[in-house]
Amino acid sequence: MSQKKKNPWSWIPTVYFAEGMPYIVVMTVSVIMYKRLNISNGEIAFYTSWLYLPWVIKPFWSPVVEMLKSKRWWIVTMQLFIGAGLAGVAFMLPTTFFFRATLAFFWLLAFSSATHDISVDGFYMLGLSEGEQAFFVGIRNTFYRIAMVTGQGLLVILAGYLESSSFFGEPESQKSIAFAWAFTFAVLAILFVLFAIYHKFFLPHPDEDVQKASVGIESILVGFKETIRAYFVKKEIWTILGFLLLFRLGESQLVKMASPFLLDAKSIGGLGLSTEQVGFAYGTIGIIALTVGGIFGGWLASRMGFGRLIWLFVISMNLPNLVYVYLSYVQPSATWIIVTSVGIEQLGYGFGFTAYTLYMLYVSAGKYQTAHFAFSTGIMALGMMVPGMVSGWIQETVGYQHFFVWVMLCTIPGFVMAKVIKIDKNFGVKKE
Repeated sequence: MSQKKKNPWSWIPTVYFAEGMPYIVVMTVSVIMYKRLNISNGEIAFYTSWLYLPWVIKPFWSPVVEMLKSKRWWIVTMQLFIGAGLAGVAFMLPTTFFFRATLAFFWLLAFSSATHDISVDGFYMLGLSEGEQAFFVGIRNTFYRIAMVTGQGLLVILAGYLESSSFFGEPESQKSIAFAWAFTFAVLAILFVLFAIYHKFFLPHPDEDVQKASVGIESILVGFKETIRAYFVKKEIWTILGFLLLFRLGESQLVKMASPFLLDAKSIGGLGLSTEQVGFAYGTIGIIALTVGGIFGGWLASRMGFGRLIWLFVISMNLPNLVYVYLSYVQPSATWIIVTSVGIEQLGYGFGFTAYTLYMLYVSAGKYQTAHFAFSTGIMALGMMVPGMVSGWIQETVGYQHFFVWVMLCTIPGFVMAKVIKIDKNFGVKKE
């Protein structure tokens, strides 16, 4: 086999697994870890929501990745940086100043992961023919989801098992919990060093994947300025921004407090699950339900069209949040009820999120489709970041029961924006 052409099966599964893992670690696993280390809900929500920022501003430094070095170089280098960030978290967890120190390394992880996203998605288009791109889109998404199940499910279960064992001292003590998570992050760090070494040898060398040294910085800035201008002069831009920022207003707050709610003791309004149980309920069953919902949503949209299904998507995104109102008021002891409720909410979220993806594709169509889709994803991340920052403070102020009622009230703007937007009823229908 030539050095330039590699079998896509030798690198697509691993590179997209490596893309999904740091994102889920930064966004979700960090929340569970900090909760187990007795950080308050307000601090967890505020500081971990700030970690969305690299994905918010990702479109603004994507031209740098595009122009400097090769995407292959960026992929391998960022995987080494991700490994260094994970190792830093592992090293700092047993210290007395772990919170600030690990947050610094999570920032390194977040920026490295966002840059890795840019280079991987660009490399995908360079390393495959058009037909291969279409064939492997499902494969790449599958391994991204497997990374989510591994990170939010299996790794959390591992950490929970180590917390309750005697490997690191007295079970469930703060020392044992800190070392359990440190060991888990150390395993991840080693994994990413291995990923970097593997991809150094197994990623193909496309002819087009070279540094574009002939293009000057000035021309890049001029083109980038025009791309931004073209996005923000779109018809009904305020409606577009309103939908992207408000459609997930309720979910953006729920997602930050779901794990703390599951972990907190019943005496303070939570459900009192162990770390292992949360890893199974939210990180395994929940992610599988999320994936199934997303697949079904995409299939249905390809059959019936986005416009005809918009209200079904909106209802599916928002109404299942009611299960958390139920859980907070009833506080059931049966684990199967909790797991089923989490699965229902995530199934609806996965199905409803189809509307968000299709709307971003719809408003990004045109001359700058790739760049405008990137802008839309940045605005989406902003819509998750800002409400998430205050969600912990709100929960601590009003308690879990009233917080989840508040989340339901925050779903109303999503219904309003769904009424306001204008979309083609047949958009997304697969051509026979």
